[in-house]
Amino acid sequence: MPRRHIRVTGAPEAPLRAALTALRTEPGVPESFPPAVLAEADRAAKAPALPETDATDIPFLTIDPPTSTDLDQAMHLSRRPGGGFRVRYAIADVAAFVVPGGVLDRETHRRVTTLYFPDEKTPLHPPVLSEDAASLLPDRTRPAALWTIDLDTDGRTVAVDVHRALVRSRAKLDYEGVQRQLDAGTAEEPLTLLKEIGEARERLEVERGGISLNVPEQEIVEDEDAHTYSLTYRAPLPAEGWNAQLSLLTGMAAAELMLTHGTGVLRTLPAAPDGAVGRLRRTAQALHIAWPHHVSYAALIRSLDPHRPHHAAFLQECTTLLRGAGYTVFRDGDLPDITTHSAVAAPYAHCTAPLRRLADRYASELCLAAVAEQPPPDWVLAALDALPQEMAEGGKRAGTVERGCVDIVEAALLADRVGEVFEGCVVDVEERKPTVGTVQLESPAVVARIEGDGVPLPLGERLRVRLTRADLGVAGVRFAPV
Repeated sequence: MPRRHIRVTGAPEAPLRAALTALRTEPGVPESFPPAVLAEADRAAKAPALPETDATDIPFLTIDPPTSTDLDQAMHLSRRPGGGFRVRYAIADVAAFVVPGGVLDRETHRRVTTLYFPDEKTPLHPPVLSEDAASLLPDRTRPAALWTIDLDTDGRTVAVDVHRALVRSRAKLDYEGVQRQLDAGTAEEPLTLLKEIGEARERLEVERGGISLNVPEQEIVEDEDAHTYSLTYRAPLPAEGWNAQLSLLTGMAAAELMLTHGTGVLRTLPAAPDGAVGRLRRTAQALHIAWPHHVSYAALIRSLDPHRPHHAAFLQECTTLLRGAGYTVFRDGDLPDITTHSAVAAPYAHCTAPLRRLADRYASELCLAAVAEQPPPDWVLAALDALPQEMAEGGKRAGTVERGCVDIVEAALLADRVGEVFEGCVVDVEERKPTVGTVQLESPAVVARIEGDGVPLPLGERLRVRLTRADLGVAGVRFAPV
């Protein structure tokens, strides 16, 4: 599911970069890998546990941002004789490199997830694995969990298989290049099938009531001479959405496999509470986005154009409705009360990004065992019960980093405008201290803390606010009512 994407350009010595570097030294953010972990990763990179099945004859390809080297997924799409589609989706087999209980394994349980900053990342695994030996780079033979998902002509799943195999990607493509080929009509299979299958899966998503947030990427650009910043949005391309549908398809197939076989780890999300939806309605009001009460959240999201700055800003805030998501473990056929993810509108599991997310390694093992009709490995069962709490703590850390990055970016954007007056709307008020809350600006689309002077803030109402502070350090951005 989506997160905020923020990218920064500018000189490394710029104040913004310095603030981001300081954020990476905050408590809880992992430092460099210990020598013992790096040594074990080096050994694993040279001698992974390789499967017997050889699927290197299948011409897989990857589609990722052009600079990405931690490639979790490779695909091959084809038509089935008699109609329908076959999706082959290879997922990096991290378990081929990580010895259960070893120092590398323990380090991944400490880190839990890759942390993303606007200018770099703090990886879950050492780069010798995540960006080399375990990554599905082109023209390299790699161990993988190979999913084969057969679909009918409408894109509905009719058969699922997953087993270990050696795979070999033939090409590393990027979204813009793929989109250009599709738009120009020069693409050949399997790229034409990416669009065909992706659109079919999008129609099924609408049918079941699911929602995909096409969250735009925020880019903050520095004027190195003036030391000022501007904020722009990059709307996601259709090809990115179609590619995401393949990941969702695989995650849904994994969830169904685990539910059928009685042991698993799901990614679950209950329906959003009224308070969160109410806050989002106030955000829409602040950004001049019409949201009639008879229009559902899903219908509103599908009506938005991420190329429009106010719509892009609103889609960024829509990610707040995903904050209630968690990991739900079950075993021995004792199914949990909640098995679905409300945004997906179906059972769903994280299994397609094991290089970047700890839980995916375990979900993959459970699915491999289910298809092989074997009990899950002991090391998986031993770690299963603690996994939701570990992932929750890792998610909290990632959320703190994301919020810190947003605060720094917004402070940089407003640093030269302290004292100016802006139009905004109060979208949140603290229950125990109604003079303090959150304001959404109309332009630029910044969300920040507002502190009144002894007078309760008018929740949901428009007001003029003055910028009182824009500090790239811990102080952040603050507003006061005019």
